[in-house]
Amino acid sequence: MELETKQLVLAIKTIAEEKNLSPELVHEVVEAAIAAAWRRDNGDREQEVTAEINTNTGDVKVFLHKTVVKEVENEHTEISLTEAQAIRKNAKIDETVELVDKPESFGRVAAQTAKQVILQKLREAEREVVLEEYSDKIGSVLNGLVQRVEQRVVRIELGKAQGIMPMSEQIQGEYYSVGSRIKVYLKDVERGNRGPQLILSRANTEFVEYLFKNEVPEMENGAVEIKAIAREAGVRTKLAVASSVPGVDPVGTFVGGHGTRVQAVMGEIGDQEKIDIITYDEDLKTFISNALSPTEVVSVEINEDDKKAVVKVAEDQLSIAIGKGGQNVRLASKLVGYDIDIESAGEVKSSAKVEEEAPKKPKTRQNVEDSLLAAIDETTTDESTDDENEDRDDKEAIEQTKSDSKDEEKVEETESKEEKESAEDEEKTEEDSVKEKQPEETK
Repeated sequence: MELETKQLVLAIKTIAEEKNLSPELVHEVVEAAIAAAWRRDNGDREQEVTAEINTNTGDVKVFLHKTVVKEVENEHTEISLTEAQAIRKNAKIDETVELVDKPESFGRVAAQTAKQVILQKLREAEREVVLEEYSDKIGSVLNGLVQRVEQRVVRIELGKAQGIMPMSEQIQGEYYSVGSRIKVYLKDVERGNRGPQLILSRANTEFVEYLFKNEVPEMENGAVEIKAIAREAGVRTKLAVASSVPGVDPVGTFVGGHGTRVQAVMGEIGDQEKIDIITYDEDLKTFISNALSPTEVVSVEINEDDKKAVVKVAEDQLSIAIGKGGQNVRLASKLVGYDIDIESAGEVKSSAKVEEEAPKKPKTRQNVEDSLLAAIDETTTDESTDDENEDRDDKEAIEQTKSDSKDEEKVEETESKEEKESAEDEEKTEEDSVKEKQPEETK
């Protein structure tokens, strides 16, 4: 197979443009491939061979390096002093001389070897370029295209490189369709046997922080900042925020007008994941109370040595403090860096006490929901009470009616009895009068 040097020079320029590599780098790769091909056809693997391509003339030269010795044992790597001095007059023992060859053609096997060398060297060069380029982007969010979804890994095309998103870095319950565009956080660039590997994430806390930086311009000048983040991807996130400027509400700044800023972040990570934004406080007890929001905390006891805190809440606040599956207290513990134990204060707040405290506390969504539930319970209780009263009145009316009817029956019985007795008296009187008249007639 003839060596078309002019086409080879043209191929070097084309490959450099397509692979986004420097022409010098591709040039070195092709020279290494030619040296490997020559070694395959003319020598031994142990030979030290280099090649040189003149990009102007297209000439190719191969240099074979041999060591000068007194007695030659391996003709592929060694040369006698006499032969060496024929090449270079001042050659000496243990020195290295170069034998020059101008290859015109290569065999089929040698050409295949050159092709494999070129592909391998170019892949290695590409990976090094990717490593250098993306190492500076660690900690930033990139736009990617979902290329393939596997059982435990999602492969994402990032333009010049491809990254992987392991199962542990995926948002719980999120669906990735092939061809869809998503934002990913470049977590790390790892070196491996197959070259550098880009590790991507959507489940880490830094991803949420980066999204808020894009939505909250006040973070750039330091007016507000995120002090701590605790996250369970796909479920809930808690942010502790603070302000360094007097009069600036950090929570309101992150929420935005009508919730536009926090809604934009939720739109990227998924509406199924809720975000709680609380105020950071230097006082640890206050910070823990805020972290357990919307729970109304009675007292906080801290053990700094063991990094533990015991929080007491009213009995009716226990479920709110713990949260579904322990989610609220677990995220609060991550946020403040202390193990939090929730205990009951042993009392349930009366409605009167709640009414007294209500004006002192700002209205929150939880408070409004509790008020509505309480109102519904009271209405239901009133309605049931009214029904009971009506039933009782009906029963009393029926009993009264029965009593009246019994009295009427007694009166009727008495009257009929009196009439009967009166009639008997009249009959008896008539009989007596008749008896009195009979003697007189007899006389």
